[in-house]
Amino acid sequence: MTANDSTLPPPVIADEHIQLVDARNRPCGSAPRAMMRRFHFWHRATYIVVRNAKGDICVQRRTLTKEVFPGDDDLAAGGVVGAGEAVHQAARRELAEELGIRGQPLRSCGDFRYDKDGHHIYGSIYLVDYDGPLCLQPEEVASVRWMPLKEALALETATPDTHSALGMLYAGGWLEQAA
Repeated sequence: MTANDSTLPPPVIADEHIQLVDARNRPCGSAPRAMMRRFHFWHRATYIVVRNAKGDICVQRRTLTKEVFPGDDDLAAGGVVGAGEAVHQAARRELAEELGIRGQPLRSCGDFRYDKDGHHIYGSIYLVDYDGPLCLQPEEVASVRWMPLKEALALETATPDTHSALGMLYAGGWLEQAA
């Protein structure tokens, strides 16, 4: 499926202002999310990989109304950073909104630059160990499933940015540590 597939419902684009950055990740203003998408502005985003005690990764199926990658699989929770919002606060907000996870310690695992197919993102990666109940945000998350790391990385339906984030965690040895 693609965003232009006529069988998909129309995308829902949140009416929020996004923190814009320049090509060196320096703040340079804000813009509505729709304008950021339309003009492919550089922006910041968070990627929170959720791992359970078995070491499995929480994989989210995106709703069909997401503006990018509708119906695909996210290998991390997260999203764009709001105007004036600190990245770590955005990570906590997104984790609570999407999966209902609150009050868990997040480990900062580094940053990366994603610049493909019109997406210009400075991503901040976090890891959280969690075995409690999930409360899915119906506007964004259609379903979740827990998968072994290598199976998650092999998903052909994985969104490319979350695949990059999870791949970086794996390559950096972050996921070899005991859960």
